[in-house]
Amino acid sequence: MARDFYEVLGVGRSASADEIQQAFRKLARRYHPDVNKNPDAEERFKEINEAYQVLHDPKTRARYDRFGEDFRKVPEGYEEMAGAGAGGFRGRGGGFPGGGFPGGGFAGGFRGGEQGEPFTWSYDGGDVDLEDLLGGMFGGGRGAGPIAGADQEAELPLSVEEAYRGGQRSITLSGAEGPRSYDVNIPAGVTDGQRIRLAGQGGRGRGNAPPGDLYLVVRLQPDPRYRVEGRDIHVTLPVSPPEAALGASVPLRTPGGETKVTVPPGTSSGRRLRLRGQGMPHRRGEPGDLFAEVRIMVPATLTPRERELYEELAKASDFDPRSGR
Repeated sequence: MARDFYEVLGVGRSASADEIQQAFRKLARRYHPDVNKNPDAEERFKEINEAYQVLHDPKTRARYDRFGEDFRKVPEGYEEMAGAGAGGFRGRGGGFPGGGFPGGGFAGGFRGGEQGEPFTWSYDGGDVDLEDLLGGMFGGGRGAGPIAGADQEAELPLSVEEAYRGGQRSITLSGAEGPRSYDVNIPAGVTDGQRIRLAGQGGRGRGNAPPGDLYLVVRLQPDPRYRVEGRDIHVTLPVSPPEAALGASVPLRTPGGETKVTVPPGTSSGRRLRLRGQGMPHRRGEPGDLFAEVRIMVPATLTPRERELYEELAKASDFDPRSGR
């Protein structure tokens, strides 16, 4: 017995047209033969496409809901013709395989099929081509119609500075048909995991159907200078002991270029200084913030004069960092 089409798409029988379309696109991206190389992917994709072709059309969906897997055996308009009683259709050549249909609208059979002649069903209004009527039940069917190209994904590695600034970039991706190059417009402030859509650059459609889309998934590369959390950027701000004790305006390198940071007097290591709005840009909202964490650095080797001054400072100061006084 054929699988229930609703089950194939993973939706309920009361699903809306939008829900059916969304389910189809999700499954098609997963099982399209251009993307999924598993041996059973193509058959699974055909099954998904067949289910969608039936359920996305209100007329065929209504017939499927009424007649189940036999819906293709029922000519279009049968529901109306069945009201005429058993005489509505008069067949020639014996009964239809499997008995009649609900409502008693059929009392005949089919003829033809010899030497390539198409099977036909006779009724008062003339003959019906069963190849058209049954969609290839007897073999040699005409296919499931056009198949839209699959959406595809590829990773786009970016440095923090590239993501911050955005701009044009040329990339080359390998595929089943060989390498392809793309000119990509990277919006300023893209974040890790964000997708950039290249319309019509995905898998090719079949039967004059449109191609899918290509989605580039941004992956920020590790950087020893920056740590990105959402749209906030965290950096380390090295300062000297005099700068920390007396206060100073010190330079700081950020993804957007060099800026100045004011270090308040009496600043200790670990203190975070917030630069509002200097994190990752946002095209439709507020940018993130930049947080500079102070780290007090001392020279590894002292000059004689520096040693003399540090010794003099040690004698003159009663500051005890362990007691906080």
